[in-house]
Amino acid sequence: MTAPSEPLHADAAWDAGDMGCGELVIELSLRVRAMAPRSVLHLVARDPGALEDLPAWCGLTGHTLVAHDHPHYFIRRKEH
Repeated sequence: MTAPSEPLHADAAWDAGDMGCGELVIELSLRVRAMAPRSVLHLVARDPGALEDLPAWCGLTGHTLVAHDHPHYFIRRKEH
């Protein structure tokens, strides 16, 4: 997955800075849960582990990693 050729619309944004995996996915879960189904979060995560952690988290939770170009990640909340 790479950066989109056109800017993506995001319904919300969160700059997680250098937050590490454990704390990042807990906070991310809470933020995404509060969003409407199919809405998109623009996440900025500078931790180098995010490159592997965020696609894995999306796969486990059913959310969609729409695009990414580290440190920018666009995550679409699942339907339900």
